[in-house]
Amino acid sequence: MVTTPLIDATGRVAFVTGATGGIGQACVKMLLDAGAHVVATGRRSVPFDDPRVLKLALEVTDEAQVADAMAQTKAKFGAIDFLIHMAGMVGKGRLDQLDLKDWHTVVDTNLTSAFLVLKHAYPLLRKPGASVVLCGSSNGANGGSYLSGPAYASSKSALVNLTRYCAKEWAPDGVRVNIISPGPVDTPMLDRLSNDQHEGLKSALPLGRYATAEECAAGTLFLCSAHAASMTGTNMNVSSGLVHDR
Repeated sequence: MVTTPLIDATGRVAFVTGATGGIGQACVKMLLDAGAHVVATGRRSVPFDDPRVLKLALEVTDEAQVADAMAQTKAKFGAIDFLIHMAGMVGKGRLDQLDLKDWHTVVDTNLTSAFLVLKHAYPLLRKPGASVVLCGSSNGANGGSYLSGPAYASSKSALVNLTRYCAKEWAPDGVRVNIISPGPVDTPMLDRLSNDQHEGLKSALPLGRYATAEECAAGTLFLCSAHAASMTGTNMNVSSGLVHDR
């Protein structure tokens, strides 16, 4: 029996936002292992020292910066095969205690950034076989809680429908658009929680454990791969059983 590896990205180009975060870093590492060239972007210094990596500082809520990052990508590589948008931020607190400024900050970082990245990447993606993966959350399905706040849950839910919209609009171009929705992931984003909050959160997970960044990255690369050639508009649930799909 001939088996195909998860993904062979030799000669392919991936554009990854949030490459300084846990899941984003794991995606870049797996893409490099698979042979890809990677445009790795982040607000902070991108921690990769590899000649195949183009490191760009990027504020994903700034349209001029997003457009410039795509222009640099076009100049360097000509096109994008995989667009992986992992940039985002968590909120916190009750709705009645949330300032409008903080609401906009979370929504812009999670949702508006996706609009900007998709808009400006589209001319480089518009070809059969290209793939997009956005980053959602279990909060987008179950409403979340004060631990992440209402703006986070609302923005992640909206990303699911943005995925569905683009999946339909871009299907004639041969571009697939999917979203991965992790539950709690063992990354520094959870360092804000107390020990009691960690215990309570883990007790709510049927599997009793957090997902890892590598598991989320593997799911992301699967969605980019030929194994998922018939999947578009899909919301991949990686929540340790916290969310039950219907």
